[in-house]
Amino acid sequence: MLGRHFTWVTLAIVSLLLVTDPTVATQVTQGTQEPDLRGASFLADKYEVSAYVDTVAQGINAVAKIQFRAQEVSQIVRVELHENLEVREIKGADGKLLTFQREAVNPMYLDVTLPAPIAAGQAVSLTFNYGGLLANEENSPVPNLKLASVNKDWSYLLLPSRWFPLTNFPSNRYTGTFKLNVPDNVAAAGTGKAESPQPLAGRSPAEGGRLMYTFHCDTPEPHGSFVIGPLQLNPKQAEGINVAVYAPPAQSGKAQEFANAVAHQEVIFSDMFGELPDPDMTVVQIPDGTVRDFAAPGVLMLSHRLWDPKFSDRTLSRLVASQWWGIQVAPKSPADVWISDGLARYSEELYAEQAIGKEAGLRAIDEFAVGSLMYDDAAPVAQEARLAPYSGAYRSVVLNKGAMLFHMLRAQMGDIRFKATLHQFYLNYKSKTATIDDFEKLAIAQANAGNRPGSDPPNLAGFFAQWLNSTGIPEFTSEYVVYRTRKGFRIVGKVKQPIDTFSMPVQLRIDTEGNPEIKTLEVTGLESDFLVETFGRPKPGGIRIDPNNLILKSTPNLRARAAIARGEELAEVGKYYDAVQQYQRALSIQPNRSLANFRMGEAFFYQKNYQASANAFREALQAVPEPSEKWTEVWAHIYLGKIFDLLGQRERALNEYNKARQTNDNTGGAQDYVEAFIKKPYTEGTPAVLPASESTPANAKNSKEGNKADITAPASGDKPTFKKP
Repeated sequence: MLGRHFTWVTLAIVSLLLVTDPTVATQVTQGTQEPDLRGASFLADKYEVSAYVDTVAQGINAVAKIQFRAQEVSQIVRVELHENLEVREIKGADGKLLTFQREAVNPMYLDVTLPAPIAAGQAVSLTFNYGGLLANEENSPVPNLKLASVNKDWSYLLLPSRWFPLTNFPSNRYTGTFKLNVPDNVAAAGTGKAESPQPLAGRSPAEGGRLMYTFHCDTPEPHGSFVIGPLQLNPKQAEGINVAVYAPPAQSGKAQEFANAVAHQEVIFSDMFGELPDPDMTVVQIPDGTVRDFAAPGVLMLSHRLWDPKFSDRTLSRLVASQWWGIQVAPKSPADVWISDGLARYSEELYAEQAIGKEAGLRAIDEFAVGSLMYDDAAPVAQEARLAPYSGAYRSVVLNKGAMLFHMLRAQMGDIRFKATLHQFYLNYKSKTATIDDFEKLAIAQANAGNRPGSDPPNLAGFFAQWLNSTGIPEFTSEYVVYRTRKGFRIVGKVKQPIDTFSMPVQLRIDTEGNPEIKTLEVTGLESDFLVETFGRPKPGGIRIDPNNLILKSTPNLRARAAIARGEELAEVGKYYDAVQQYQRALSIQPNRSLANFRMGEAFFYQKNYQASANAFREALQAVPEPSEKWTEVWAHIYLGKIFDLLGQRERALNEYNKARQTNDNTGGAQDYVEAFIKKPYTEGTPAVLPASESTPANAKNSKEGNKADITAPASGDKPTFKKP
């Protein structure tokens, strides 16, 4: 079958007939297709891509000349290309047209038939002429997520969108040259070394002038991610590292702070893992509506909502760590991404601990644990290819549980051996691909080499089998009896947990009237006996299992927080009914949990069910909040005030705003909102305009009208997130 030749006009008409739900722009769901893990017969190793970015028609027209190298004898070149991009023709090196077709089962894949089979190791050059609309998330390779978008204000072309023909994503490496023809009122930034843009004439006087940006990518890496928009280059330097910061002029004031943060993180990771081939970095702002952050070779992309180095410090550290884990050391297949995404996520903890202190590292671990429980039964870590990248389940299993596995491995191996393993892993696989099995073998070898004579090394083979290939998270309980002895006290008891295959050393801490006692118990199976002798009398309820949080485990507190987090994720994309179910689940685990009631009040508020919303906010105010959730008090009063304003009950609204003022809590700029609503009643659709203030979230969403009363507050770390569709 010859390639289908749809015209650009036909594509435009089809796109106009598509009805899409704008609330789904950032929604990510689990993929419905099984992953395609077939080995590639051909791998692309050199690209010459020229793309005309048409911001009026919201699409691209492109020509890609690609050199492929055969991995085995084959006549079929198989590439991955966004379904919206229609291939008009493909020519061989001799200029003759070749036949091609989209695969029926998964049309992201396109097969090109060569005139004759190519021997393994031989190269073949093909030229693809293609184009199409990239206006929304329709037919995105990642379900319901825009990874490529073209419009008059902002455009972005991220590698996972497959906006040019790829082979063996995400593992393949290649060199190339990328030329982007864009309007002259925007700038382009992305992977590779950029030439100065060259002015071009437009196709018509009405179109205006154009600029040609050329990016040279001379080192084999996964290149091809770009942002096009009202960007200003801010070249900075910190700690001997060049950091180019691209942001709109209004957000360029923090360029040096970004450079300082990125350079410091790179220095810390270089000491831990080894140095990068090229230390220079580029930081680019990407608009909201796509991924919140993204890492490409030498490039860190951060969304507008996170554009503040203070709030995004941890996120930045993960993006910097991705230069080692994901770019320099790439997963060999989608089934191996734990060694990249999981390790980059755990590097947040390594950075926080090193740069800020142990407490900061523990907060990161706590966040990983909550995230792990959100979708703990979605898939084993080693079967992550079943999950749609960037989905909630993927973040839970691969990023958060994956990070916790590295944390547990560190406890098993010890600090020195663990960090030596990471350093050696980078040294062995820099500029290569690696598998989970490669990492396992290296970790086991390192643990055995560092084992003390006369002692058994940790059972890492069992550890990896248990945590990588199975689902399930233990929840520990204990029962025990205390006996008085001549020398003190004897505690005889059992540790219980529900996973029959579980086997790990687990610490017990016994708090006594004197010094606490620590004992390490090998917990195997459903029950494990223990006996501890203490000098001081044990305190009532004084036995704590895994007191230092070295093991991923379930507790009522963590399960409730995980349910709330799932609800927040659903509310963020407008699925309020489903969100309320998660908040109710949290309350069934921990009745009177302030944050669960508060979030339920928010969900009802955006559904305009004001009576149910007010009831939930009242419930939140009646309970004693966790210290980290104290901010729910001021915001519950603010929401109640907004409800009464909407109902025309101004005196009651003012009473709530005054109660909010009396808390003196300015979390998320609360007091600025209070003052705005006291001056002017809250009305739906015409929220009060807040004055510029240090307390107003620095990375809150802005609009032409200014900072609005319903803007989204910081969405990172321990900062509260106020949900708004």
